Amino acid sequence: MITDLIEVNLENPDPSVIRRAADKIRQGGVVAIPTDSLYMLVADPYNLNAVGKVFAAKGRETARSLPLLVNDILMVEDLASEVTKRFQVLARRFWPGPLTIIVPANSKVPLKLTGNTGRLALRQSKSPIGNALIEFLNMPLIATSANMSGVPTCRSGIEVFGTMDGRLDLVVDGGHCVGEGATTIDITEPYWRIIKHGAIEEKELAEVLKDN
Repeated sequence: MITDLIEVNLENPDPSVIRRAADKIRQGGVVAIPTDSLYMLVADPYNLNAVGKVFAAKGRETARSLPLLVNDILMVEDLASEVTKRFQVLARRFWPGPLTIIVPANSKVPLKLTGNTGRLALRQSKSPIGNALIEFLNMPLIATSANMSGVPTCRSGIEVFGTMDGRLDLVVDGGHCVGEGATTIDITEPYWRIIKHGAIEEKELAEVLKDN
């Protein structure tokens, strides 16, 4: 696989760059983009071949789930089997932002995407590039860290290209990402729990969820 590299302005992405990345995604490709936290690999979650390519690109076990980027609650309602009050409270307070929320997936979500768990990790980011792609394609996007499994996430497009050349279709290079990774919270059980610590601290979540 030949990996292309294209530069982009992080805050004001050129529409031609968005179209090029969207075309790759439509074709079942895997694209690396800068977000409000780190570089992410994005792809079509409904294309099982593309899902497999994401796992292969990272050298990741297929038993693990892949997070999705969304751009609004309506998109969440189309993916989750239930949108709880707990979810709504978290989304109102922390979205868009560095919080990934694990919810029960509905039946239309490919089981492979959930790592056969039936649960789905969702986030709405502040990334102009990520949001422009979601809007252009009118669908959620797989969004998993741009790195080989077990290796730190890449913080620049050049680093992604150097590490994953030949494993991706396109790297959208927006320079250096300085944001902290997202916190991941699981709200599928009666008692919520932190799965991954990140930019939002547990005490902030506890304060928001104290009555939920």
